[in-house]
Amino acid sequence: MSGVVKNPGLSELDELCVQTIRFLSMEAVQKANSGHPGMPMGMAPAAYVLWTRHIKHNPGNPRWHNRDRFVLSAGHGSALLYSMLHLTGYDISLDDLKTFRQWGSKTPGHPEYDPQRGVEVTTGPLGQGISNAVGMAIAQKYLAGYFNRDGFPIIDYKIYVIASDGDLQEGVASEACSLAGHLGLDNLIVVYDDNHITIDGETELSFTEDRAKRFEAYGWNVQEVPGDGNDMAAFEEALENGKADKERPTLIKLRTHIAYGSPNMQDTAKAHGSPLGDDEIRLIKEKFGWDADKSFYVPEEVSKRMAEVATKGKGAEGTWKKLFADYAKAHPELAREFEDAGAGKLPVDLGEILPGFEAGSSVATRKASGKVLDAVMPKLPLVMGGSADLTPSNNTRWGEAKDFQKDSRDGRYIRYGIREHAMGSIINGISVSGLARAYGGTFLVFSDYMRGAIRVAALSKYPTIFVFTHDSVGVGEDGPTHQPVEHIAALRTIPNLLVLRPADGNETGQAWKYALEHRDEPVALLFTRQGLPVLDQEKYGSAANLSKGAYVLLGADKPDVLLLASGSEVGIALDAGEKLKPEGITAQVVSMPCWELFEEQGQGYKDSVIPPDVKARVGIEAGVELGWSKWLGDDGIFIGMSSFGASAPGKVCFEKFGITAEAVVEAAKKSMGS
Repeated sequence: MSGVVKNPGLSELDELCVQTIRFLSMEAVQKANSGHPGMPMGMAPAAYVLWTRHIKHNPGNPRWHNRDRFVLSAGHGSALLYSMLHLTGYDISLDDLKTFRQWGSKTPGHPEYDPQRGVEVTTGPLGQGISNAVGMAIAQKYLAGYFNRDGFPIIDYKIYVIASDGDLQEGVASEACSLAGHLGLDNLIVVYDDNHITIDGETELSFTEDRAKRFEAYGWNVQEVPGDGNDMAAFEEALENGKADKERPTLIKLRTHIAYGSPNMQDTAKAHGSPLGDDEIRLIKEKFGWDADKSFYVPEEVSKRMAEVATKGKGAEGTWKKLFADYAKAHPELAREFEDAGAGKLPVDLGEILPGFEAGSSVATRKASGKVLDAVMPKLPLVMGGSADLTPSNNTRWGEAKDFQKDSRDGRYIRYGIREHAMGSIINGISVSGLARAYGGTFLVFSDYMRGAIRVAALSKYPTIFVFTHDSVGVGEDGPTHQPVEHIAALRTIPNLLVLRPADGNETGQAWKYALEHRDEPVALLFTRQGLPVLDQEKYGSAANLSKGAYVLLGADKPDVLLLASGSEVGIALDAGEKLKPEGITAQVVSMPCWELFEEQGQGYKDSVIPPDVKARVGIEAGVELGWSKWLGDDGIFIGMSSFGASAPGKVCFEKFGITAEAVVEAAKKSMGS
């Protein structure tokens, strides 16, 4: 193919491989008539060099624990990732490229978490991928410190990222990269696709700071590669400099050109998010000496070259397996722990070590949570914790905790600083490590700051644990800026997210038990600032019933009214139930800590908790009503919030906003038609 251009660091065959990547990517977008062709065209040389010469991976076993991680943070360029996955032997066929962005395809519009096919995290919402990568780097550093022994570097992988102008503009990336610099994560290498174009046009419209100096100020090793994105000799030199730096993460600022090689579309905003068109693709093929009538064509010599990646990867994993076998002989207990962690097995029966809370005492569920962590975290060495600068308020740090810092990689407690969104994205990155998990805490009202990370976790079913304290107007004097009103309901609207709001200390322990034992989806744990009475489990039933999502505390064969509540309002419902008795009204009081788990129960159980023939119902929750109609029906009444809160002691707020046992009693009578 005479039109192949020779560039520094690339042979003619290398260049042919690069062109194949470009054409597969642009043709996938064209066939779908939807997508982003420009970024893959500009970044094809760098992706080729990364995947064939630097990234340690085995397409034959995508979940090999010691593989290098690759994150396409610039998720709009997904056609580039899918082309690389196909060519190097992952479970992405040529037909999958042809069904890009179609129903049921393995090649969705933006990468969706599927480690079995080589997609390490879900990207597309800009800033998430690069922030996840910081979490991956933290996990690697901790796991290496925990498992590695002299002569046995069984964990030594790196994290590689391709990021865009958009990633660097998003605030979450700034938060995460600032922390990465502070922590000196030298196992993280970010390739910045500096193509100067976004959807609106040239980046000069809104993005003019010196990005290199910004990252230098963060404490990163910044390498700049000028030109047109094809000088792979200079790019590899920058990569080697990055890998050699043992103190800092690396940013490689690679000047590229969007839609490189397109006669009419190169360096245009249109090439960012629109197909090039058949005529333009023909012109590009002719320019590079390709047969313009062939589409989705992979030259035989390209297939052979790219197949070498799988061969090399199989060899690398084989060498590692031999190392691990020797490691298992020298350190059998650690090897067993490694394998158990990979299988999702906990090293301890949590039910045997959960603390108990005495009936009749009073404890805030955030403090109960802290006591639970004091009991379980010393026994769970592969769980990492942290807080966004609210450690004393969130009670997220257990007694024996050691901070994870640049000079203490064996620490498991991460000080995120005032960076809620980055914290959410970083704990997602830790939790997809395959061996470690993470939780992070802040006030519930600040879940707004991290909703992007929570949503991606739910979409991808990451086993992340989000800890939210100060969960209602019970926060008190801080006032409406810190009092969550809509947030419980807002979290419940996110599919695949388990929202657990325990009613007392013992339900709190069971909430943590469930979250730590299950890895199928993310969990949000909601805890109070204010003290709550500990329920008598002999009288009201075991707190272990939390795993069913809802259960009866006070029951009756034929109740007159149902009182349904979650969290701090369960005590109010019980008080109301007792107050109704002297009036001859029998109430069935139900604790509903997790709607999502309740939905998973059989219909018979659900009907026993919320009998369908009982129409008189009252729901009590110190938040907005959204969603409660499902449980209350047409005749039910909701006791909660319909406005923002106010600055006053928490108890006063509950009284002034009418969230009291007396109000529930009146609502119960009204619901019954009394």
